[in-house]
Amino acid sequence: MTLINDRKLNEECGIFGVFGVHDASSLTYYGLHALQHRGQEGCGITCFDNRELNRIKGEGLVTEVFNEKNLATLHGDMAIGHVLYSADCNRKLDNVQPFIFTHSTGDFTLAHNGSLVNSTQLKKYLEDKGSLFHSTSDSEILAHLIKKDNDSRDRLFHIIDALNMMEGAFAFVVMTASKIYAIRDKHGLRPLSLGKLNGGYVVSSETCAFDATGVEFIRDVEPGEIVVIDKDGLTSVDYSKFKRYNMCAMEYIYFARPDSDIEGTNVHSFRKETGKLLAQEAPVDADIVIGVPDSSLSAAVGYSEASGIPYEKGLIKNKYVGRTFIQPSQALREKGVKMKLSAVRSIVNGKRVALIDDSIVRGTTVQRIVGMLKQFGAKEVHLRIASPEMTHPCFYGVETTNGDELISARLKDIEKIKENIGADSLAFLSVESLYKAGNRSELCVACFTGKYPTPLYKNQQ
Repeated sequence: MTLINDRKLNEECGIFGVFGVHDASSLTYYGLHALQHRGQEGCGITCFDNRELNRIKGEGLVTEVFNEKNLATLHGDMAIGHVLYSADCNRKLDNVQPFIFTHSTGDFTLAHNGSLVNSTQLKKYLEDKGSLFHSTSDSEILAHLIKKDNDSRDRLFHIIDALNMMEGAFAFVVMTASKIYAIRDKHGLRPLSLGKLNGGYVVSSETCAFDATGVEFIRDVEPGEIVVIDKDGLTSVDYSKFKRYNMCAMEYIYFARPDSDIEGTNVHSFRKETGKLLAQEAPVDADIVIGVPDSSLSAAVGYSEASGIPYEKGLIKNKYVGRTFIQPSQALREKGVKMKLSAVRSIVNGKRVALIDDSIVRGTTVQRIVGMLKQFGAKEVHLRIASPEMTHPCFYGVETTNGDELISARLKDIEKIKENIGADSLAFLSVESLYKAGNRSELCVACFTGKYPTPLYKNQQ
């Protein structure tokens, strides 16, 4: 497999927006805290105080960047916020959002989750027209496209024109002095939901942030839709009549919190159902079922229920260590694995273990877990994965753009993967069962099948 891997920044971020709610910055702070799992390397909040846009951003967790003192400087009933995952360690602070843009036609700020597959072409087009980029983030492209033609039309028409030049996976919140625009890509690859609170409106990457802040869920932003939020309420505009519901399967499998609902399906319920289907497809003789904390626990419960094998808490997670999959370098990932999990010797000693994990990406984490379980006395470790084999790179915002990093693409044989990991047996969930688990007819499963829902431009196999 030959890859043209010229992308330096790949994001799986979280966005949050508030319109017409008193002390919007505090609400945004708690919303971002609920979305912290989507990005742990930086965060920011921009507010509008009826005069100007004010922003605080920085590297680190939400609780590290914000405090009572600096939040008190962000006044107003409009705000947007962002949590960042960035693979570009050298330009991390530059890529922390929201971004602010000043212009004679009015200042605006935006935040973004996702990745564009035609970013290289768009950047060249814009640079040829005189644009200067200050970050390596795809997010900045939308702002330059909005302002590429300085005519007198309403900003909404500029946004529509810009969106129709962009291809890939994205969810945007754009805030001006009087409006918030909530935008979702036409393929439906990234989640974005609408809610209401105290006469105002809230936008979030996941509904778990609504539950944490007392916001009432209204609906999901539709693929290809711009929801304009202003003093008159909500206005829906389709920027594209092409609409698909190809939600990224990894949102259900790994990224989203289990208490979130995505397009009408609860994430925990989806994962539990994959566990049940996995038990049917790949049964095993075992004494106990163990899940890898935290995103695999729901699937492990489902596997236990369907198989009749008792579920046990045989792995304990250190809650103060970040998620190893979204660490930006292999060295950090390996250190994170060593600090992150420990086995419960009294639970696993002398047992045949059915170990349930949500996915295998590079194989680093699960290899160590299997070794740890055997070190602590497990007689056998039978690995069951609640998703298909990840064999192709993702170009839509998940940090797997190099296919050579994927163990299933590199070894190409389940028996070899099993031996590499050290498991006594190994089985993956079928692609068909992913659709069945969510009762869906559409999903983006490109990382499992190589069938991408969009053109890839230079990012070709």
